[in-house]
Amino acid sequence: MSISLSQTPSEGRSPGKPDDFIWRLSVGQYHEMIRTGILTADDPVELLAGWLVYKMPKNPPHRIATRLAQQALEAVAPAGWYVDAQEPITLNDSEPEPDVMIVRGETRDYRDRHPGPEDVALIVEVADSTLERDRGVKRLAYARAGIPVYWIINLLERIVEVYCEPSGMAEDADYTLRRDYGLADSVPVMIDGIETGRVAVLDLLP
Repeated sequence: MSISLSQTPSEGRSPGKPDDFIWRLSVGQYHEMIRTGILTADDPVELLAGWLVYKMPKNPPHRIATRLAQQALEAVAPAGWYVDAQEPITLNDSEPEPDVMIVRGETRDYRDRHPGPEDVALIVEVADSTLERDRGVKRLAYARAGIPVYWIINLLERIVEVYCEPSGMAEDADYTLRRDYGLADSVPVMIDGIETGRVAVLDLLP
């Protein structure tokens, strides 16, 4: 089922700004805080739309779905691409850590930097308590960055929401197409506009 994003129900607040922000930061300031040890790998934060925010804790279904998605995508990722999980990507105003993503090249290509939007074909977020954030600020950040395809594995409704065709890199950019896949469906995996395989929704759910 295809859905016009203008029909997506409002969450009751602007999706462009997190509601649990800690501090306003640029990507450069965020990197400097990591370099100097102010922020460490143990700090449960990430940078979204220029705001330092808390990362939501993960429950067992979230952990299972993340691993299932990683395994399913590894089975269909073509040569020249690899699947990573819960690692940073650097965008203009954000440095999220997607649950799963398909990245160009191989891990050693990124010794001196994190992958950027030009390196990423697909981002997957697993959503239960994070559904509002994933549909809101994260969706808009990924659209502004030009990430071509964005999946939300929606554990609450047991569907996979697929967003594609970002409208550009302006401040108000968004995905122009959303399609939902249910329990009887398989989701096409699109890389550089080519379908490289399909993943059954049931194979992605705990």
